[in-house]
Amino acid sequence: MAIKPAKTMTLSDIARLAGVSESTASRALRDNPVINAQTRQKVQQIAAEHQFKVNATARSLRTQKSHTIAVIILFDAKTQQAITDPFLLDILGVIADELTRQGYDMLLSSSKTTDKDWRSYYFDSKRADGLIVIGQGEHDERVEQLSAASVPFVVWGAASGTEHFPVIGSDNRQGAQLAVAHLVAQGCKRIAFLGDIRHSEIEMRYLGYQDALQAAGIKPEPALQLNTDFTAQAGYLQTQQALFSELGSLDGIFAASDAIAMGAMKALLEHNIKVPQQVALVGFDDIAMSAYCTPSLTTVKQDTHAGGKLLVAQLLSRINGGKAASQLLPVKLIERQSSLRKE
Repeated sequence: MAIKPAKTMTLSDIARLAGVSESTASRALRDNPVINAQTRQKVQQIAAEHQFKVNATARSLRTQKSHTIAVIILFDAKTQQAITDPFLLDILGVIADELTRQGYDMLLSSSKTTDKDWRSYYFDSKRADGLIVIGQGEHDERVEQLSAASVPFVVWGAASGTEHFPVIGSDNRQGAQLAVAHLVAQGCKRIAFLGDIRHSEIEMRYLGYQDALQAAGIKPEPALQLNTDFTAQAGYLQTQQALFSELGSLDGIFAASDAIAMGAMKALLEHNIKVPQQVALVGFDDIAMSAYCTPSLTTVKQDTHAGGKLLVAQLLSRINGGKAASQLLPVKLIERQSSLRKE
């Protein structure tokens, strides 16, 4: 007598055994926090006992959604910055974890390799249900095209107030103002700025730098305001070359990123310039390495944890037909050895 094969369990079966609706069972299996922890645990336990797994292909065909979010790192074509940049890795890790928690996969792309028509490439092809764009760089027409196409996306960057899409970002201007005011309080009078102001976030940091100088009655010096790429190598070379003639009287550097600051610090130390006794140094981002270099780096902390979670929440709100709004996240000055002259 032939043995009848075991019945293949369906989502409907799991929901019935758990005493909940199919939609609740589906959310529970994706560990959606909308469903209370007890129900999630019950549904997941029943699914495990019956070796049930969600058929992602069938779900996509049924819902006409990919359950994938594309994250695009928007690089300037001329920049040497890479996805391996510590700040980018930090916020990408938060986004990836949060998307997983919400039942979505992450598709990571660089603007250097992606198609010119993002709507067609990601949305019309069903590759992604929404986009998170990291950084605005120089003006990119693809972001404006997305806005005109009314597709769900959010941007990490600096809001100007004229955008027709939500921008989540740190208070870059206030952070820079805190950094430079701190250098002034340490006795610095000739303070250099290292950063690429073609990028909207760095432009805001440059404005904060100017705000702090003006508040202290210090006249900005064009020779000390240097266009610098995001890398440690760029910070090193600018300090070695462009700032070399100023090292005798320069007493402070505000770098628009921690990577730039670390490159500048290496150049200073190679010239036997004591940090902070001769030149005090402040960065921006508070990447993990900033606390462990020697001397440890004073920096402006961006809340990447809150930022990554907020990007995901705002995007999912837009995908589900809700609203999303631009938000400015607070920053904090972290004082360490590289700037502290006065105890």
